Amino acid sequence: MDKKGNLTIGMVVLGLLTLMGLGAWAFQLVNGLGVTGMNNVVSWGSYIAMFMLFVGLSAGGLIVSSSATVFNIPSFKVVAKPAVILSTVCIIIAGIFIIVDIGSPWRIYNLILHPQFRSPLMWDVVVITLYLALNLVYLYFMSRSEPDERKLKIISRIALPTAVLVHSVTAWIFGLQIARAGWHSALMAPLFVASALDSGLALLIIALLALNRLKLFAVEKKLIGTLAGLLVTCVAVDAFFVFSEVLTMLYPGGDSTMAVLREMTSGFAAPFFWGEIILGFILPFMILVFKKNRENTNYVIFASAIVILGVFCKRFWLLFSSFIHPNVQGAPGVTYGKFTETIGDMWSLHGSYAPTWVELAIIIGMLSMGALLFSYLSSRFLLGRADFIPTVKQGQAAENK
Repeated sequence: MDKKGNLTIGMVVLGLLTLMGLGAWAFQLVNGLGVTGMNNVVSWGSYIAMFMLFVGLSAGGLIVSSSATVFNIPSFKVVAKPAVILSTVCIIIAGIFIIVDIGSPWRIYNLILHPQFRSPLMWDVVVITLYLALNLVYLYFMSRSEPDERKLKIISRIALPTAVLVHSVTAWIFGLQIARAGWHSALMAPLFVASALDSGLALLIIALLALNRLKLFAVEKKLIGTLAGLLVTCVAVDAFFVFSEVLTMLYPGGDSTMAVLREMTSGFAAPFFWGEIILGFILPFMILVFKKNRENTNYVIFASAIVILGVFCKRFWLLFSSFIHPNVQGAPGVTYGKFTETIGDMWSLHGSYAPTWVELAIIIGMLSMGALLFSYLSSRFLLGRADFIPTVKQGQAAENK
């Protein structure tokens, strides 16, 4: 079967998975959030973890795109348009996860009619809305037959700090909560921005290679090697911030922070913490630190994929390690919010969470929807391989000058 046939089959599969996710969402709307694994103790679940991940993936893509114009990097300008497309898709999926998490889409009206601007949650709504609008405007001006360089520079200078801000505000949702020992940290925003850079750049590399294979966009091997070199630098910076955060929690040795650290390193969240260290830091660094590996496309794809997986592990342990030990002492604790025949089973002093099939189906459906949307926008706005090769050469010529 040719590539066109494989592509059609892939689209059909993604479409069916999207419909499965929408069906699971409809089931959740009818039956309420009780069908998820969330409860009164662990009030945020997989939807918020995916929201955190996709905001970072989106911010990383736009930072690369806008930096190309702001700092006049001709080689990066080549990938500016697919980076903006990827950023737009990721922020849309991130917003959908928030809508899914609040239980009913109609509750969005409460945010509009009764906004509480003292809440970081409201800050996030505002900055994400602005961020999506900037992405769409940026894509519009980039896709015109004769792009206006002056307007693109203006938008880029706004987009770059906004991309940093959008993930910083998401971090402040956690970092400003003094009741959570594992979240309350001045390093939370730098941590989120650093992981956005490496995960967003890793996804961009994978997307570029996929588009190149589908002949929707041409990208030279040398540029992939350059992006891989930037990726390994971002991974090292991210690792440094995580080390600084763990050291800051470990050195004072308070009871609440030590409880969180124990859950991170040897408890419920330990597989995800060590998954981040191994998959997100050690393996990709050891692969990409060598130039010959950065010139091998298979190695670059593998390293990029495990970077994204490592950042997902980071989101998971960061979110749930602080839910395990609520600030409630003495029996009976906190009610789970679900009726059980045994009264003692309705209360707990420790949080527990496991995603249900509904959550997993919705997540798979939203990921499939994102892939379909990216495929459509790429085929709509990107030039073909033959038309794009001169643009690549022009970019390289400008860089040599």
